[in-house]
Amino acid sequence: MDLRTEFVNRVMRGETVAQLCREYGISRKTGDKFKQRFRRLGEAGLVDQSRAPKVIPHRTPPELVALIVAERKRHSTWGPKKLKDVLEQRLKRVLPAPSTIGDILVRAGLVQSRVPRRRVPAEPTVLREAHAPNDVWCIDYKGQFRLGDRSLCYPLTLTDQRSRFILGCEAMTTISDVAAREACEEIFGRYGLPKAIRSDNGVPFASNGLANLTQLSAYWMRLGIELERIRPAHPEENGRHERMHRTLKFETTRPPRTNLLQQQERFDEFVEEFNQERPHEALGMKRPAQIYRPSPRKLPSVLVEPDYPEHDDVVAVSRDGRIYFRRKQIHLSAGLAFQYVGLREEPDGRWLVTFMRRDLGHLTTSGFTAL
Repeated sequence: MDLRTEFVNRVMRGETVAQLCREYGISRKTGDKFKQRFRRLGEAGLVDQSRAPKVIPHRTPPELVALIVAERKRHSTWGPKKLKDVLEQRLKRVLPAPSTIGDILVRAGLVQSRVPRRRVPAEPTVLREAHAPNDVWCIDYKGQFRLGDRSLCYPLTLTDQRSRFILGCEAMTTISDVAAREACEEIFGRYGLPKAIRSDNGVPFASNGLANLTQLSAYWMRLGIELERIRPAHPEENGRHERMHRTLKFETTRPPRTNLLQQQERFDEFVEEFNQERPHEALGMKRPAQIYRPSPRKLPSVLVEPDYPEHDDVVAVSRDGRIYFRRKQIHLSAGLAFQYVGLREEPDGRWLVTFMRRDLGHLTTSGFTAL
Protein backbone atom coordinates (compact mmCIF):
# COMPACT_ATOMS: atom_id res chain seq x y z
CA MET A 1 0.00 0.00 0.00
CA ASP A 2 2.90 2.39 0.73
CA LEU A 3 4.33 1.90 -2.74
CA ARG A 4 0.94 2.26 -4.41
CA THR A 5 0.24 5.51 -2.49
CA GLU A 6 3.68 6.87 -3.37
CA PHE A 7 3.15 5.97 -7.03
CA VAL A 8 -0.22 7.73 -7.43
CA ASN A 9 0.94 10.79 -5.44
CA ARG A 10 3.81 11.25 -7.88
CA VAL A 11 1.41 10.79 -10.81
CA MET A 12 -0.88 13.44 -9.34
CA ARG A 13 2.11 15.83 -9.03
CA GLY A 14 2.61 15.64 -12.81
CA GLU A 15 5.23 12.95 -13.36
CA THR A 16 4.61 10.77 -16.41
CA VAL A 17 2.92 7.42 -15.89
CA ALA A 18 5.17 5.61 -18.39
CA GLN A 19 8.40 6.71 -16.65
CA LEU A 20 7.04 5.85 -13.18
CA CYS A 21 5.90 2.40 -14.39
CA ARG A 22 9.46 1.65 -15.55
CA GLU A 23 10.86 2.86 -12.24
CA TYR A 24 8.47 0.75 -10.12
CA GLY A 25 8.72 -2.28 -12.42
CA ILE A 26 5.03 -2.52 -13.27
CA SER A 27 3.14 -2.56 -16.54
CA ARG A 28 1.51 0.53 -18.02
CA LYS A 29 -1.86 -1.23 -17.68
CA THR A 30 -1.36 -1.66 -13.92
CA GLY A 31 -0.20 1.95 -13.52
CA ASP A 32 -3.28 3.29 -15.33
CA LYS A 33 -5.50 1.01 -13.20
CA PHE A 34 -4.21 2.48 -9.92
CA LYS A 35 -4.44 6.02 -11.34
CA GLN A 36 -8.09 5.59 -12.29
CA ARG A 37 -9.00 3.90 -8.99
CA PHE A 38 -7.37 6.72 -7.02
CA ARG A 39 -9.25 9.40 -8.94
CA ARG A 40 -12.56 7.53 -8.43
CA LEU A 41 -12.24 6.20 -4.85
CA GLY A 42 -9.23 7.91 -3.28
CA GLU A 43 -6.84 5.77 -1.21
CA ALA A 44 -9.55 3.12 -0.77
CA GLY A 45 -9.19 2.34 -4.47
CA LEU A 46 -5.61 1.19 -3.95
CA VAL A 47 -6.66 -1.75 -1.75
CA ASP A 48 -6.88 -5.18 -3.45
CA GLN A 49 -10.35 -5.55 -4.89
CA SER A 50 -12.51 -8.67 -4.58
CA ARG A 51 -12.41 -10.89 -7.66
CA ALA A 52 -15.75 -12.50 -6.86
CA PRO A 53 -18.11 -12.29 -9.85
CA LYS A 54 -20.82 -9.69 -9.59
CA VAL A 55 -23.34 -12.00 -11.24
CA ILE A 56 -23.52 -15.81 -11.02
CA PRO A 57 -25.84 -16.93 -13.82
CA HIS A 58 -26.25 -20.50 -12.49
CA ARG A 59 -26.91 -19.60 -8.85
CA THR A 60 -30.07 -21.19 -7.50
CA PRO A 61 -32.79 -18.52 -7.22
CA PRO A 62 -33.63 -17.54 -3.62
CA GLU A 63 -37.30 -18.49 -4.05
CA LEU A 64 -36.28 -22.02 -5.13
CA VAL A 65 -33.90 -22.29 -2.18
CA ALA A 66 -36.76 -21.35 0.14
CA LEU A 67 -38.99 -23.99 -1.47
CA ILE A 68 -36.34 -26.70 -1.03
CA VAL A 69 -35.80 -25.74 2.61
CA ALA A 70 -39.54 -25.71 3.31
CA GLU A 71 -39.99 -29.15 1.71
CA ARG A 72 -37.14 -30.54 3.80
CA LYS A 73 -38.68 -29.16 6.98
CA ARG A 74 -41.93 -30.94 6.10
CA HIS A 75 -40.03 -34.20 5.47
CA SER A 76 -37.04 -34.14 7.78
CA THR A 77 -35.78 -37.60 6.74
CA TRP A 78 -35.84 -37.00 2.99
CA GLY A 79 -32.51 -36.62 1.25
CA PRO A 80 -31.58 -34.46 -1.78
CA LYS A 81 -32.54 -37.12 -4.36
CA LYS A 82 -36.05 -37.56 -2.97
CA LEU A 83 -36.59 -33.81 -2.65
CA LYS A 84 -35.40 -33.26 -6.22
CA ASP A 85 -37.74 -35.91 -7.62
CA VAL A 86 -40.80 -34.71 -5.71
CA LEU A 87 -40.27 -31.01 -6.45
CA GLU A 88 -39.55 -31.62 -10.14
CA GLN A 89 -42.84 -33.48 -10.51
CA ARG A 90 -44.67 -30.73 -8.67
CA LEU A 91 -43.04 -27.76 -10.42
CA LYS A 92 -42.73 -29.41 -13.87
CA ARG A 93 -39.17 -28.13 -14.21
CA VAL A 94 -35.61 -29.40 -13.82
CA LEU A 95 -34.03 -28.65 -10.46
CA PRO A 96 -30.33 -28.41 -9.60
CA ALA A 97 -28.30 -31.57 -9.04
CA PRO A 98 -28.77 -33.51 -5.76
CA SER A 99 -25.30 -32.36 -4.68
CA THR A 100 -26.41 -28.71 -5.02
CA ILE A 101 -29.60 -29.41 -3.06
CA GLY A 102 -27.47 -31.10 -0.41
CA ASP A 103 -25.30 -27.96 -0.14
CA ILE A 104 -28.46 -25.86 0.27
CA LEU A 105 -29.63 -28.09 3.13
CA VAL A 106 -26.22 -27.88 4.82
CA ARG A 107 -26.18 -24.07 4.63
CA ALA A 108 -29.70 -24.02 6.08
CA GLY A 109 -28.53 -26.13 9.03
CA LEU A 110 -30.87 -28.99 8.15
CA VAL A 111 -28.19 -31.70 7.86
CA GLN A 112 -26.49 -33.11 10.91
CA SER A 113 -22.96 -34.37 10.38
CA ARG A 114 -22.58 -38.05 11.13
CA VAL A 115 -20.59 -39.12 14.13
CA PRO A 116 -17.41 -40.77 12.84
CA ARG A 117 -17.55 -44.53 13.29
CA ARG A 118 -15.08 -46.00 15.71
CA ARG A 119 -12.55 -47.96 13.68
CA VAL A 120 -10.54 -50.53 15.60
CA PRO A 121 -7.32 -51.78 14.00
CA ALA A 122 -6.96 -55.50 13.46
CA GLU A 123 -5.69 -57.25 16.57
CA PRO A 124 -3.95 -60.56 15.83
CA THR A 125 -3.99 -63.13 18.62
CA VAL A 126 -1.58 -65.73 19.91
CA LEU A 127 -1.60 -68.71 17.55
CA ARG A 128 -1.40 -72.11 19.18
CA GLU A 129 0.04 -75.32 17.76
CA ALA A 130 -2.55 -78.00 17.13
CA HIS A 131 -1.42 -81.22 18.84
CA ALA A 132 -4.62 -83.16 18.21
CA PRO A 133 -7.60 -83.03 15.85
CA ASN A 134 -10.11 -80.27 16.69
CA ASP A 135 -7.56 -78.20 18.63
CA VAL A 136 -7.64 -75.60 15.84
CA TRP A 137 -9.86 -75.31 12.79
CA CYS A 138 -8.97 -72.91 9.98
CA ILE A 139 -11.56 -71.00 7.97
CA ASP A 140 -11.31 -68.73 4.95
CA TYR A 141 -12.85 -67.76 1.64
CA LYS A 142 -10.76 -68.85 -1.33
CA GLY A 143 -10.54 -66.07 -3.91
CA GLN A 144 -13.65 -65.70 -6.04
CA PHE A 145 -13.74 -66.83 -9.66
CA ARG A 146 -16.25 -66.80 -12.51
CA LEU A 147 -18.23 -69.84 -13.53
CA GLY A 148 -19.20 -70.75 -17.07
CA ASP A 149 -22.47 -68.80 -16.76
CA ARG A 150 -20.42 -65.70 -15.76
CA SER A 151 -21.67 -65.70 -12.17
CA LEU A 152 -19.17 -65.45 -9.31
CA CYS A 153 -18.35 -68.28 -6.93
CA TYR A 154 -16.94 -67.70 -3.44
CA PRO A 155 -15.78 -71.02 -1.90
CA LEU A 156 -15.92 -71.08 1.92
CA THR A 157 -13.47 -73.64 3.26
CA LEU A 158 -12.93 -75.10 6.72
CA THR A 159 -10.12 -77.49 7.67
CA ASP A 160 -8.70 -79.18 10.75
CA GLN A 161 -5.15 -77.88 11.23
CA ARG A 162 -3.65 -81.01 12.80
CA SER A 163 -4.94 -83.59 10.31
CA ARG A 164 -5.41 -81.31 7.23
CA PHE A 165 -8.89 -82.87 6.99
CA ILE A 166 -11.26 -80.71 4.90
CA LEU A 167 -14.38 -80.25 7.00
CA GLY A 168 -16.29 -78.29 4.39
CA CYS A 169 -15.99 -76.57 1.02
CA GLU A 170 -19.15 -74.66 0.16
CA ALA A 171 -19.71 -72.83 -3.13
CA MET A 172 -21.43 -69.52 -2.38
CA THR A 173 -22.70 -66.67 -4.48
CA THR A 174 -21.34 -63.98 -2.13
CA ILE A 175 -19.42 -63.44 1.09
CA SER A 176 -22.15 -63.50 3.71
CA ASP A 177 -22.25 -63.59 7.51
CA VAL A 178 -25.58 -65.45 7.47
CA ALA A 179 -24.50 -68.01 4.86
CA ALA A 180 -21.19 -68.61 6.65
CA ARG A 181 -23.02 -69.21 9.93
CA GLU A 182 -25.38 -71.69 8.28
CA ALA A 183 -22.41 -73.55 6.79
CA CYS A 184 -20.66 -73.60 10.17
CA GLU A 185 -23.77 -74.92 11.92
CA GLU A 186 -23.99 -77.79 9.43
CA ILE A 187 -20.30 -78.65 9.91
CA PHE A 188 -20.56 -78.35 13.72
CA GLY A 189 -23.52 -80.72 13.64
CA ARG A 190 -21.51 -83.23 11.61
CA TYR A 191 -18.08 -83.03 13.29
CA GLY A 192 -18.66 -81.33 16.67
CA LEU A 193 -16.98 -78.19 17.99
CA PRO A 194 -13.28 -77.24 17.90
CA LYS A 195 -11.38 -75.57 20.73
CA ALA A 196 -10.43 -72.63 18.48
CA ILE A 197 -11.07 -71.28 14.98
CA ARG A 198 -8.31 -69.43 13.14
CA SER A 199 -9.13 -66.84 10.47
CA ASP A 200 -7.78 -63.74 8.81
CA ASN A 201 -9.06 -60.26 9.65
CA GLY A 202 -11.61 -59.98 6.83
CA VAL A 203 -15.39 -60.18 6.89
CA PRO A 204 -17.36 -62.06 8.03
CA PHE A 205 -14.77 -63.44 10.48
CA ALA A 206 -13.56 -60.09 11.84
CA SER A 207 -14.36 -56.40 11.55
CA ASN A 208 -12.88 -53.00 12.38
CA GLY A 209 -15.55 -52.52 15.05
CA LEU A 210 -15.46 -53.17 18.77
CA ALA A 211 -13.02 -55.99 19.64
CA ASN A 212 -13.02 -56.83 15.91
CA LEU A 213 -16.21 -58.82 16.49
CA THR A 214 -18.79 -59.82 13.91
CA GLN A 215 -22.07 -61.63 14.42
CA LEU A 216 -20.36 -64.82 13.20
CA SER A 217 -17.41 -64.58 15.60
CA ALA A 218 -19.78 -63.66 18.47
CA TYR A 219 -21.73 -66.83 17.66
CA TRP A 220 -18.50 -68.86 17.87
CA MET A 221 -17.78 -67.33 21.28
CA ARG A 222 -21.27 -68.30 22.46
CA LEU A 223 -20.36 -71.90 21.60
CA GLY A 224 -17.20 -71.70 23.71
CA ILE A 225 -14.89 -71.55 20.71
CA GLU A 226 -11.81 -69.37 21.11
CA LEU A 227 -10.95 -66.91 18.35
CA GLU A 228 -7.56 -66.87 16.64
CA ARG A 229 -6.63 -64.22 14.08
CA ILE A 230 -3.47 -64.05 12.04
CA ARG A 231 -1.57 -60.82 11.47
CA PRO A 232 -2.74 -58.69 8.53
CA ALA A 233 -0.83 -59.45 5.32
CA HIS A 234 0.65 -62.65 6.81
CA PRO A 235 -1.19 -65.54 5.13
CA GLU A 236 1.73 -67.82 5.98
CA GLU A 237 0.41 -67.91 9.55
CA ASN A 238 -2.44 -69.96 8.11
CA GLY A 239 -0.10 -71.70 5.72
CA ARG A 240 -1.57 -75.21 5.83
CA HIS A 241 -4.97 -73.88 4.86
CA GLU A 242 -3.51 -71.69 2.10
CA ARG A 243 -1.59 -74.67 0.71
CA MET A 244 -4.85 -76.61 0.47
CA HIS A 245 -6.39 -73.63 -1.35
CA ARG A 246 -3.68 -73.82 -4.00
CA THR A 247 -4.46 -77.47 -4.67
CA LEU A 248 -8.20 -76.76 -4.60
CA LYS A 249 -7.84 -73.99 -7.18
CA PHE A 250 -5.68 -76.08 -9.50
CA GLU A 251 -7.88 -79.17 -9.44
CA THR A 252 -11.41 -77.70 -9.34
CA THR A 253 -11.41 -74.35 -11.15
CA ARG A 254 -9.40 -75.07 -14.31
CA PRO A 255 -11.73 -74.97 -16.07
CA PRO A 256 -14.61 -73.83 -13.85
CA ARG A 257 -17.93 -75.62 -14.10
CA THR A 258 -20.96 -74.15 -15.84
CA ASN A 259 -23.00 -73.17 -12.75
CA LEU A 260 -22.86 -73.17 -8.95
CA LEU A 261 -24.49 -76.59 -8.56
CA GLN A 262 -22.00 -78.25 -10.89
CA GLN A 263 -19.12 -76.47 -9.19
CA GLN A 264 -20.32 -77.73 -5.79
CA GLU A 265 -20.33 -81.27 -7.15
CA ARG A 266 -16.72 -80.82 -8.25
CA PHE A 267 -15.80 -79.46 -4.79
CA ASP A 268 -17.44 -82.50 -3.15
CA GLU A 269 -15.44 -84.86 -5.38
CA PHE A 270 -12.23 -83.03 -4.51
CA VAL A 271 -12.95 -83.13 -0.76
CA GLU A 272 -13.61 -86.87 -0.89
CA GLU A 273 -10.38 -87.51 -2.77
CA PHE A 274 -8.32 -85.12 -0.60
CA ASN A 275 -9.54 -86.65 2.68
CA GLN A 276 -9.75 -90.35 1.77
CA GLU A 277 -7.31 -91.08 -1.08
CA ARG A 278 -4.60 -88.43 -1.35
CA PRO A 279 -1.52 -89.25 0.79
CA HIS A 280 0.00 -86.31 2.66
CA GLU A 281 3.75 -86.05 3.12
CA ALA A 282 3.48 -84.04 6.36
CA LEU A 283 1.35 -86.88 7.78
CA GLY A 284 3.89 -89.57 6.90
CA MET A 285 1.98 -90.37 3.70
CA LYS A 286 -1.20 -91.04 5.63
CA ARG A 287 -4.56 -89.75 4.48
CA PRO A 288 -6.22 -86.95 6.49
CA ALA A 289 -9.18 -89.25 7.22
CA GLN A 290 -6.80 -91.67 8.96
CA ILE A 291 -5.79 -88.96 11.44
CA TYR A 292 -8.98 -86.99 11.97
CA ARG A 293 -11.61 -87.91 14.56
CA PRO A 294 -14.84 -85.95 15.22
CA SER A 295 -14.82 -83.72 18.28
CA PRO A 296 -16.40 -85.01 21.52
CA ARG A 297 -17.84 -81.51 22.03
CA LYS A 298 -21.20 -81.57 20.28
CA LEU A 299 -23.24 -78.68 18.92
CA PRO A 300 -25.90 -77.89 21.54
CA SER A 301 -29.51 -78.14 20.42
CA VAL A 302 -30.24 -74.85 22.18
CA LEU A 303 -27.74 -72.00 22.39
CA VAL A 304 -27.32 -71.19 26.08
CA GLU A 305 -27.35 -67.53 27.03
CA PRO A 306 -24.09 -66.10 28.43
CA ASP A 307 -23.64 -66.64 32.16
CA TYR A 308 -22.58 -63.44 33.92
CA PRO A 309 -21.83 -62.96 37.65
CA GLU A 310 -24.88 -62.25 39.80
CA HIS A 311 -23.76 -58.71 40.58
CA ASP A 312 -23.60 -57.81 36.84
CA ASP A 313 -26.50 -56.14 35.06
CA VAL A 314 -27.36 -58.09 31.92
CA VAL A 315 -28.42 -55.90 28.98
CA ALA A 316 -29.68 -56.89 25.53
CA VAL A 317 -28.00 -55.40 22.44
CA SER A 318 -30.39 -54.18 19.76
CA ARG A 319 -30.30 -55.19 16.11
CA ASP A 320 -28.19 -52.13 15.27
CA GLY A 321 -25.68 -52.74 18.07
CA ARG A 322 -27.00 -50.34 20.73
CA ILE A 323 -27.80 -50.71 24.42
CA TYR A 324 -29.82 -48.52 26.77
CA PHE A 325 -27.82 -47.09 29.67
CA ARG A 326 -29.33 -44.58 32.06
CA ARG A 327 -32.01 -43.62 29.53
CA LYS A 328 -29.46 -43.11 26.79
CA GLN A 329 -28.74 -45.15 23.68
CA ILE A 330 -25.08 -46.16 23.51
CA HIS A 331 -23.66 -47.75 20.38
CA LEU A 332 -21.38 -50.74 20.99
CA SER A 333 -21.06 -52.87 17.85
CA ALA A 334 -23.29 -54.34 15.15
CA GLY A 335 -21.31 -57.53 15.68
CA LEU A 336 -23.06 -57.92 19.05
CA ALA A 337 -26.58 -57.54 17.65
CA PHE A 338 -29.14 -59.68 19.53
CA GLN A 339 -26.53 -60.69 22.15
CA TYR A 340 -26.46 -59.99 25.90
CA VAL A 341 -23.63 -58.09 27.56
CA GLY A 342 -22.78 -57.68 31.23
CA LEU A 343 -22.43 -54.31 32.99
CA ARG A 344 -20.44 -54.12 36.20
CA GLU A 345 -20.00 -50.92 38.24
CA GLU A 346 -16.41 -50.26 39.26
CA PRO A 347 -15.10 -48.26 42.26
CA ASP A 348 -14.33 -45.20 40.12
CA GLY A 349 -17.95 -44.94 38.96
CA ARG A 350 -17.42 -46.35 35.48
CA TRP A 351 -19.26 -49.44 34.23
CA LEU A 352 -17.25 -52.28 32.71
CA VAL A 353 -18.91 -53.84 29.64
CA THR A 354 -18.17 -57.52 29.01
CA PHE A 355 -19.24 -60.12 26.46
CA MET A 356 -18.74 -63.70 27.56
CA ARG A 357 -15.27 -63.59 29.16
CA ARG A 358 -14.02 -60.61 27.13
CA ASP A 359 -13.86 -57.07 28.53
CA LEU A 360 -14.98 -54.58 25.89
CA GLY A 361 -14.76 -51.13 27.46
CA HIS A 362 -16.22 -48.69 29.97
CA LEU A 363 -19.47 -46.78 30.11
CA THR A 364 -19.78 -43.34 31.64
CA THR A 365 -22.41 -40.64 31.50
CA SER A 366 -20.57 -39.17 28.51
CA GLY A 367 -20.50 -42.36 26.43
CA PHE A 368 -18.55 -45.56 25.78
CA THR A 369 -14.78 -45.97 25.66
CA ALA A 370 -13.36 -49.17 24.19
CA LEU A 371 -10.44 -50.95 25.80
